[in-house]
Amino acid sequence: MAMTGGTGGGGLKSEINVTPLVDVVLVLLIIFMVVTPMLQRGKDVQLPRATATAQEDAARDPLVISVTARRELFLESEALGEDALEVALRAELTRQPGRKVLLKGDTALDFQDVRRVLRVARRAGARGVALGVEEIKR
Repeated sequence: MAMTGGTGGGGLKSEINVTPLVDVVLVLLIIFMVVTPMLQRGKDVQLPRATATAQEDAARDPLVISVTARRELFLESEALGEDALEVALRAELTRQPGRKVLLKGDTALDFQDVRRVLRVARRAGARGVALGVEEIKR
C-alpha cells in the first residue's frame, strides 16, 4: 500500500503544542514578580557601600530597623516613633533574648541620626547592633 501526498487521511502529523509550556512559564514569572519584593525586609533605603563585610549567622533572623532619608523609623516594615520603637524593640528582645539587631540607615543621614537610633536600641536592651551596608563587588 503506497501513500501518496495529498489530503488523504492516512499520514500522521506530529507537532509540539507549546501553549501549555508558555502558560506555565507565564504563571511562574508572575509568581516571582509577586514574591521577590517580599524577600527584602525592612524599609527600602539607600545603604552606604563597603568593600569588606562581616558574614552574619544566617540561622538567627535579625530584627531590622530602617531609617529613611526623611528620618522615619521602621521596625521591620512598621512605621514607629522613637518611643514606640524602643517599646516594640524591648518587647521583641524580651521574647527572644540575644536576637541580633540590624540597622539600615540611608546614606543621606547624618551620623547623629544613626547614633540616636543606636541609643534607642541600647535602651531597649540590644547587646549589639550591626549596620547594614551594600557590599562593593570587586
